[in-house]
Amino acid sequence: MARNTSLYFRIVEGRDLPAKDVSRSSDPYCIVKVDNEVVARTATIWKNRNPFWGEEYTLNLPKGFHTLTVYVMDEDTIGHDDVIGKISLSKDLIAAQHKGLDNWLNLTRVDPDEEVQGEIRLALELHRDAQRSSLHCHVIEARDLAPRDISGTSDPFTRIIYNNLSAETSIIKKTRFPHWDETLELSLDEGDDDDEGGRVTVEVWDWDMVGKNDFLGKVEIPLSCLHRSPLQGWFRLLPLGNTEDDARGKLGALRLKVRLTEDRILPSVCYQPLTELLVDAVISPSKVDEPSPLTLLEEVTTVESRQDVAMTLVKIYLGQGLVVPFLDYLNTRAVHSTTDPNTLFRSNSLASKAMEQFMKAVGMLYLHQVLKPIINRIFEERKYVELDPCKIDLNRSRRISFKGLSSAAEVRKSSVGLLKTYLSSIMEAIVSSVSQCPPVMRVVFKQLHKRVEEQFPEPENEDVKYLAISGFFFLRLFAPAILTPKLFQLREHHADARTSRTLLLLAKALQSVGNLGLQLGHGKEQWMTPLHPIILCSVASVKDFLDKLIDIDHDNVCGAPQRAVFLPSVIVKEGFLQKHKAEGPQLLKCFAFKKLYFWLSSESLSYAKSPSWQVRSYISIACVCAVERVDENAFQLQNVMQVITQDTDGQLHTTYLLCKNVNELNQWLSAIRKVSIYNEHMLPSFHPGAHRGNKWTCCLQPDRTASGCSRTHSAVTLGDWSDPLDPDAETQIIYKELLQGRDKLRKQYLETQEVEAEEQEVPLKASQPSSVSAQGRSQRARALAARLLDAVLDLERAHSSFQSREADESLSS
Repeated sequence: MARNTSLYFRIVEGRDLPAKDVSRSSDPYCIVKVDNEVVARTATIWKNRNPFWGEEYTLNLPKGFHTLTVYVMDEDTIGHDDVIGKISLSKDLIAAQHKGLDNWLNLTRVDPDEEVQGEIRLALELHRDAQRSSLHCHVIEARDLAPRDISGTSDPFTRIIYNNLSAETSIIKKTRFPHWDETLELSLDEGDDDDEGGRVTVEVWDWDMVGKNDFLGKVEIPLSCLHRSPLQGWFRLLPLGNTEDDARGKLGALRLKVRLTEDRILPSVCYQPLTELLVDAVISPSKVDEPSPLTLLEEVTTVESRQDVAMTLVKIYLGQGLVVPFLDYLNTRAVHSTTDPNTLFRSNSLASKAMEQFMKAVGMLYLHQVLKPIINRIFEERKYVELDPCKIDLNRSRRISFKGLSSAAEVRKSSVGLLKTYLSSIMEAIVSSVSQCPPVMRVVFKQLHKRVEEQFPEPENEDVKYLAISGFFFLRLFAPAILTPKLFQLREHHADARTSRTLLLLAKALQSVGNLGLQLGHGKEQWMTPLHPIILCSVASVKDFLDKLIDIDHDNVCGAPQRAVFLPSVIVKEGFLQKHKAEGPQLLKCFAFKKLYFWLSSESLSYAKSPSWQVRSYISIACVCAVERVDENAFQLQNVMQVITQDTDGQLHTTYLLCKNVNELNQWLSAIRKVSIYNEHMLPSFHPGAHRGNKWTCCLQPDRTASGCSRTHSAVTLGDWSDPLDPDAETQIIYKELLQGRDKLRKQYLETQEVEAEEQEVPLKASQPSSVSAQGRSQRARALAARLLDAVLDLERAHSSFQSREADESLSS
């Protein structure tokens, strides 16, 4: 039985940060660590002590974690960046906030003795005989210790302490992964071994030739634990336990949003009854006015959770190969229940949210192909654009003549020209992209077009069938992507104020295009009038584009179940990386890596000299057995990753790749892990260093084939649209939603059963066919609710059974 841990966090903003620069300001950014792993770095906000970031991340952590830590740093052009402060949140603290954490938190000082990481492997045993008692501690090894020296390593040794007795291991130089394999012995005084409150402390230190030694962590074990049996295994190193000082707010504060989701995933057979109910709802759909499992689910879903439920359902039906009939069922009900075409899909219904999440799941790569070139151009040009007379800042506009600053009229004229150019490029890219649009997306739009046309056949509603599609395509996908490119992975960081304004005006213009220009001139923003001609000119091309988009044969679209939201041949990620030259003599680090262009699909990781280069080299994804970070000490470089593959003879081969920053590193790590997540023979351990000078730089072992000295993180990924489909985990989310709404379902459909049964005994006149029909619907709804609640009850019992079994196993061990 698997466990799924998902950690969402959003770094919102900071306030009252201390001045770190001579200009009495700071250039703050945040580093986010989960345990000892750097998972994100925000953008630097220059010269601002009250920065706004608004950056959010989701991490999939199957094996859980202990601590989430956010460090606020001040970037310096020369020298090392300054540490402003940190916020550290334990997993237990986050889990206690069932609705998530959303608070201002004071920054605390960074104490080196509290900055510990890693684990130590020990075997402890209490020896007793007639003459004396002794404590034997076999110190085997440690891994992933904190770097304390300039070289990025440490010189660790271990000390065991009990009462006033102590013993130390030897010092192992320049490693964070030491192997001692030494046994330390403490002779205990009479009565010491019976001390119930006694504790054995194992400390790890970094030896320094000059100055005091640096603390690396400790483990405390009650001596009473050794009375029963010897103790051995890996132990997490803990800090000294000093109380964190929040400096009474003198270091400023950070607003964080954090939410933790933990699920126990049962065997697939447990989810079968609930899955069958969901599948039957679209294979054998009920009439539009009759209840179904999906309508009952929508009734108990809150507005806050509806988006997550919609995304989960989209993934379930994608995995079943039924996403087209699923969306057609929801859209048919939504269209049938709408009498005014102006209100079609205007609410946050399950149908609207499911369509929105479906487009993100299957259309994100398409969106990138269409928009990324023009978005990159807007960011690079960084032009000053403004149409609102009340917001024009002449000091921010460029000189356009030798007469001085440009006038407001000149700024508006220049802005209109730029916006027309950008909008024309966007529209040209969109209307010429029919063949790039995923076929399944086109079929869904075709079905939607058909349902709307059936519901509103009147000539005056001719445009409604176009508006239904463009409302999703333009207003819920392309316009939001233009407005906030980072949220759609189109850019690494949010836009600055100038570029953000340009994107906002373009998004408004594209919304008007998506509305077919029907609302032009009716709003308050009359200063958008100069763009009306190009918007109206685009309407005809939009209709022609939508007609071509839905001109597709439904039968040619594969509806087979799949494990990923993208096809094997689709490029999931691409870009420049630097590949290590593994062959030949040792080179200086500046010449050891060569810049190449990489493409990743679910079949291969390929690379060539440039994007247009025809000859490529390939690494088969099926051969990948680990994708991990590389220790800085290996090449004296940060942000290096390794892709470990296994050939047919069982030999391991490692490809080292250098990324430009930690965010790019995490994105590539996550992307390759996702496409290789179902590979067999994944490695349990790896070497975070490189084999150079006849030894591993991490653990100093001479044997190139020696077992890895650190655990792999194959299933640790960034959560986004490209997450692999996991039917059991997705059905578990639906189960939890139904579990929360169980009382509502029971009260609405089952507790009224007796009252309605009595009413059914009253003879009905022939003039009451609607009453007969209503009673029939009521009976079907009750039967359906009962089946749904039975499936939820069965899952609840299965969870209880597995939980009891785990508790029994824990007690016995």
